[in-house]
Amino acid sequence: VHNFVGERVDGYAQPLCILTRPAAEALHRAQTRLLRQGYSLKVYDCYRPQRAVDHFVRWAEDLDDQRMKAEFYPEVDKTRLFADGYIAEKSGHSRGSTVDLTLVRLPAKPTRPYHPGQPLVSCFAPQDERFPDNSVDMGTGYDCFDTRSHTLDPRIQGNRHANRMLLKNT
Repeated sequence: VHNFVGERVDGYAQPLCILTRPAAEALHRAQTRLLRQGYSLKVYDCYRPQRAVDHFVRWAEDLDDQRMKAEFYPEVDKTRLFADGYIAEKSGHSRGSTVDLTLVRLPAKPTRPYHPGQPLVSCFAPQDERFPDNSVDMGTGYDCFDTRSHTLDPRIQGNRHANRMLLKNT
């Protein structure tokens, strides 16, 4: 499993995206506009059960578990994950109106699975060095616990900034 906890997350029994009707309708409108421009939305996470949130909290409190640090939070001390807002005891995802998503250029290229033990590369390394993902270059990988992942981080420029603005403004 390729995520910041390094294991399957409690509460996710199936790969489904559950959303409130207004959130689903907004995504549908965005997808329709993006398809006309040669892009598609890629959804990483939708509704998040409280069991999953609790799993994230337990993981964040276990300061000995640093196995995914090199990729997902290379410059953030794990003791700061709550204070910096990367992990919370209550999640907006649990209401079904929050999504984690990105853009994919069409036709979408296939991705390859993560195999435990693969070398971990910083989530803000150049895109061709990070774990392969078929999304457009946003300057960071998915679930990057770093200020570079903030939408308007000034270090993200050029096409990467333009990609972020396309997603934000759609």
